[in-house]
Parts: sequence; C-alpha cells; structure tokens
Amino acid sequence: MSVFIGKDRKARRAYGFDEIALVPGDVTINPEEVDIRMPLGGMTLPIPFLASAMDGVVDPKFAIAMGKLGGLAVLNLEGIYTRYDDYETILEEIAKSTPEKATQLVQKLYVKPINEKLIAKRVREIKKAKGLCAVSAIPQRAERFGRIAEDAGADIFVVQSTVTTVRHIAKAYQVVDFKKLCKKMKLPVILGNCVTYKVALELAETGCAGLLVGIGPGSACTTRGVLGIGVPQVTAIADCAAAREFYYKKTGHYVSIIADGGMSTGGDICKSIASGADGVMVGSAFARAKEAPGRGFHWGMATPHANLPRGTRIHVGTTGTLEEILYGPARLDDGTQNLIGALRTSMGNVGARNIREMQLTEIVIAPAIKTEGKLFQTAQKLGMCK
Repeated sequence: MSVFIGKDRKARRAYGFDEIALVPGDVTINPEEVDIRMPLGGMTLPIPFLASAMDGVVDPKFAIAMGKLGGLAVLNLEGIYTRYDDYETILEEIAKSTPEKATQLVQKLYVKPINEKLIAKRVREIKKAKGLCAVSAIPQRAERFGRIAEDAGADIFVVQSTVTTVRHIAKAYQVVDFKKLCKKMKLPVILGNCVTYKVALELAETGCAGLLVGIGPGSACTTRGVLGIGVPQVTAIADCAAAREFYYKKTGHYVSIIADGGMSTGGDICKSIASGADGVMVGSAFARAKEAPGRGFHWGMATPHANLPRGTRIHVGTTGTLEEILYGPARLDDGTQNLIGALRTSMGNVGARNIREMQLTEIVIAPAIKTEGKLFQTAQKLGMCK
C-alpha cells in the first residue's frame, strides 16, 4: 500500500524485523525433528548459515571452523588476506587502533595491491581441511578472480557489491556479463546485493545459484546513512522471494534467497526465513566468536574507499566460541547465542517441518512486540534499574 508523502509523491510502506512477529502454528513439532538444511546450487548445506565476506569475520582458519560445524564462511578475495602474506600483524594493528584513527588506518592498509598468488594460496588452505570453500569478489574483478579461485579448487563463488544489477552502465571499465559468467564457471555463483522484485528476477535469469538480499542493514555498514538508500529487510526479502517463486515456477530452477545483514539475534534470523529466505548471511554475530580474526572488532567491506568510507570499525567484543554461538549452550540472554537452537525452536512452535514450510509462516505487523510487557527489561537496558 502506498501513501502520499507530499503533493503527487507516493511512498510504499516497508517493514523491518522489529515491526513484525511470527504467529504460532495450529500444530507444533519437536524442534529436534525439523529439517533446517539449505539448498544451494545443487548442494545442500546442513545449516542455513553463511558467514559474511568481511575481514573481521572470515579468515582461512575461521572458514575451516565454520565448515566443520556445517555452515559456510565466505572469504573476501579483496581483503587483507590477499594483500598480505602475514596478515596476523595487520589484524593486530587494526584491533589496537584508537576509534578516531581506525577508519584511516584501514583505508591505508587496503591501498596495498592484491597479490593474485595469495588468492590461490588461501583457497588451498581452506580446501586442505576437506571442507567447502566459498570466496567473493566485486563485479569488476569477478571474471579474473573467479577463474583463479576455480582453478585452485573453490566450491562457490560470490559476486558482491553494495547494489548489483544486470543492467549496469559504465564507460570507465568493462561491465561483467553475469549470464556469461554463470554459464562459464563450473561452480555455483551467488550474486548480490539486491532488494527489489524486478532486480531479483533479472539476476535469477542469469542462471545464478543464489541471491544476497540486503542493502545497508549490517551493523558495520553506513550505506544507508551516507547514501540514503536501502529497503527494510522484511520487505526486501519478501519481494525477492516472490521473484524466486515466479522464476522457479517458470523454469524449474530454484535460486536460493540469502538474507544478508541486519540480523543480530536468533529472532531476526527466524523472521528472515519466515519472510522468504532460504538462509542467512551473518557478520556481527560471528565477529563475536573466539575464532573470528577481528579480535572483537568488526568493520565494513566498503571502508577502504578513500573518498567515501561506507563502513566503520565497531567493537562487538568476544562472547564465546563459534560452536556456542551456533549450537549453544547460550551463556547470554540476548538471543545472540545458540542461533540454531532458536531457529529449530521457532520452526517447531510455528509447525514448520522444513525451511520451505517456515517460509509460509503467518506474519503479523507488531511494532510493540519487543517492548510489550517488558517494563523491567527495557528499564534495565536503559540503566534505570540497579
């Protein structure tokens, strides 16, 4: 539904995670008996969790650890891991920097050229552990870096930028043809990011395996503040999922929708899948793991842009192991640990036997859902209770 925001100017109402709630089902299921597997390009992930291609979240060691727990971590091929052979000292320098100097430092560190030999080296490091290897690059470098990663043994290739469309216009550089890229590569390709039905449908028609949905919702991303663009995640996911369904009925090719960003708790993740996602890509929640390379810090992928930094280094702290964050036991009561347990329990309570059924869950508009009856919890968070 559209409303007038001025004379002859309409705007469509869009919704975020804090504005909706999931309705319990008529039938409930034992949480341990629900199926949370995620389809992705002809393969199946045991759990529908991907770790964001951000340097403070995923290094080769984290990717290996994530794979052993059933998830998939995406390594950024344009980050410090392909610019520096000894990246541990770089990570330490970023972690020790003051908040005032952090953005400038990161910009400076990312000026060093990418060493293409390190691309193959990082892929082989991950594959040596016999798990899945997923890597990412921006569209301008997708063909070259994708070929290097594929030859080194990568399993999944992600082409990611702040806003991705099939019809990109540029004179300064060669525009990548996503349809040719997906056809040429022998491994599944995930494209992103998008937030609208039309763009999602056009991207699906390239033959990709998955789509990343989300522009600017991440905790370390400042795109919405700097550029003023974005669509709240619930509406964005629902619109893109509708495009997936249309394309699937038309062709029989299923393109997985991956909600990317804006999810800080298990509840947000459950709402993402209920809105239509097949899986989620998470950054800040995993940046808090002991295995994360950021040492309790998390920074955006767009930070290195010298003239317009759209990411910021934030302190998220270290709250537990990756296994505790995914599987528990939860030692915090804020919904940031045992994410898989939260998803299973939510699915059981709404009566969803699998991810596809979870996508059909009834949703209500409920902006007061997080504060209704929570007087003392809210007061405690605001520091009003001792």
